[in-house]
Amino acid sequence: MSEINVPLRIVFIGSDAIALPLLDWLAGEGCSMAEVVAVFTQPDRPVGRGQKVQHNAIKTWALKHRLPVYQPERLSDAEQANLSAHKPDVALVMAYGHLLSDEFIAMPRLGSINLHASLLPRYRGASPIQTAIACGEQETGMSLMRIVRQLDAGPVADSERVPISLRDTTLDVEMKLAFACVPLMARTLPRLASGTLDFVEQNHAEATFCRRLTKHDGALDFTAPAPVLAARINGLFPWPSCSVEIAGQPVRFGLADAFGGAVRHNAAPATVLGTDGKGLLIAAGEGTLRILRLQRAGGRMLPAPEFLRGFSVPVGAVLASAPLPVLMKSEPFMRKAAATDSPA
Repeated sequence: MSEINVPLRIVFIGSDAIALPLLDWLAGEGCSMAEVVAVFTQPDRPVGRGQKVQHNAIKTWALKHRLPVYQPERLSDAEQANLSAHKPDVALVMAYGHLLSDEFIAMPRLGSINLHASLLPRYRGASPIQTAIACGEQETGMSLMRIVRQLDAGPVADSERVPISLRDTTLDVEMKLAFACVPLMARTLPRLASGTLDFVEQNHAEATFCRRLTKHDGALDFTAPAPVLAARINGLFPWPSCSVEIAGQPVRFGLADAFGGAVRHNAAPATVLGTDGKGLLIAAGEGTLRILRLQRAGGRMLPAPEFLRGFSVPVGAVLASAPLPVLMKSEPFMRKAAATDSPA
């Protein structure tokens, strides 16, 4: 591996806590390779039930490290001047949430690069982690690419793969991907600095696309096979989460698998079959769906045995089904359809 004599000057552009392990590494062990000299992130927003305006995790990290922080609602000429003032070698973008202009992308000496949470060209778009899990993938990864104007279509230099286990939720996979950024950047930063990092054009014919999720995406169609339903539940937790109405009350599902025990049934899909002591069993179109964590309105997410001690779910009850929303396509989702979507 080539040595970097002078650390690269990085302006970090991002808004999500998934970047924190990488930022901590850059501020510590990776400081000989790169120095974060400024941060661009989303403006402070109201959060939680009290809607109190708070810093996001990236701004909190930047202030702790006494770095300049910029929080524009849009990247204007003034923000381009702010970027230029820090004389960056490279802009590193990860989960930012704003589009970048061509002028902004081209400003750093070595250009602008992006960490995208999928194995490109698959799962371009706004919800790659959730959608990959919800679609039953067994593997995903973090890809390092150059930024171009087209959605996640830039040439890719390298990627770090991570497995998706059957009971992984989005929270689990996000954590794996967050730490996967460290070895990825440790082996690519020296080559970026020396000019030997090759970026290879994606095979655009193999591209798939995902979109911003909405609260309506948590619908479940119990005529689908149990593994399909379990993947959907796990991928959409914690947001927007899958839920059904039981005894007149909305109940969220927090973790599921396709039950492989000795239970055999001829019940219609969506029929509650009882429990095996670990989860709530529901007949699916093929096989049995086991719900391992549940939450009632106003309550906490609980393991199924604890939840069922305080909330009766009658055996033989038939739950309501609704069509499974389409989360992934082979072409970009129409922008008009996503205009009212909430952030993922």
